[in-house]
Amino acid sequence: MGTSSLVAEHPSLASARDSSVSPARARLLDAIARVSAQRGYAAATVADIVRAAGVSRSTFYEEFTSKEALFLESYRHGVDVLVARVAAAVAGAPDWQAQLRAGVRAYLAALEDEPQFARAYLLEVHSAGRAALDARAEALTRFAERYEQTFAAARREHPGHRRPPKEALLVLCAGTEQLLAERLREREEPSFSGLEDVFCDCAQSLLHGPAPSPRKRK
Repeated sequence: MGTSSLVAEHPSLASARDSSVSPARARLLDAIARVSAQRGYAAATVADIVRAAGVSRSTFYEEFTSKEALFLESYRHGVDVLVARVAAAVAGAPDWQAQLRAGVRAYLAALEDEPQFARAYLLEVHSAGRAALDARAEALTRFAERYEQTFAAARREHPGHRRPPKEALLVLCAGTEQLLAERLREREEPSFSGLEDVFCDCAQSLLHGPAPSPRKRK
């Protein structure tokens, strides 16, 4: 991940040029995703991180209290940028189906273009402590809310469509992450674009209600 990475794209880091955020902090936030992807979060050390960021150990502790705090902020910055990219893609779509496809495509493209961040976001977050897992739960909720906005547009266009429960939207988002994580485990830089139809079809199926229960045998 270079200066164009998802984490570096966060507005608070883009403003580092104006000295509102120190350049060292920006480099550390970018470095933790790279180091976690390369070595694994659990194996990554502060020494690894400061080496990748090109800063001193004392500078690290001037900016962050721990490796966990650094990972958490970097993760949240990346999620903010992912959500913003999805929102921007959806904004120009003419109808709900185009919104759905544009949002899924933007999400997959962002992670495919940044495989190291994707690895930290999808895999290493599970090793980064309770606060990171809480941040992941918040991220899933944010993406579920994006789906709900698209489905609200679907109901306006087609009043017969149902409103999926929040739990179903969370299952959709968590399932998306799980499938992408499996792709990452299989290869270093996987292609996610081929999953676009799978995710769009799964999402649309929620609008039509659950499958009927099989009749009990007498």
